[in-house]
Amino acid sequence: MNLDLRIPMGMMFTLVGLILTVYGLATRGSDIYLKSMGINANLDWGIVLLIFGSMMFLLGRAGQKRAASAPPKPVAEGEIRRGH
Repeated sequence: MNLDLRIPMGMMFTLVGLILTVYGLATRGSDIYLKSMGINANLDWGIVLLIFGSMMFLLGRAGQKRAASAPPKPVAEGEIRRGH
């Protein structure tokens, strides 16, 4: 199993950010933001999560490509290979 954890985490944060951003855009100018001094926290944090999730995903993909292009390390005879 050669999966970089940043890829699924990036996808999850991007999806949540997308949902929050769409909801924030759909409710822009609504009365629900009167209690928070007119600050649309859904839109703001949705954009933050979109950026963070995209960065995690892209860094994970770049790390996987770099690991795939690197030559495998030789294993000495009689040595048991464990983990990474």
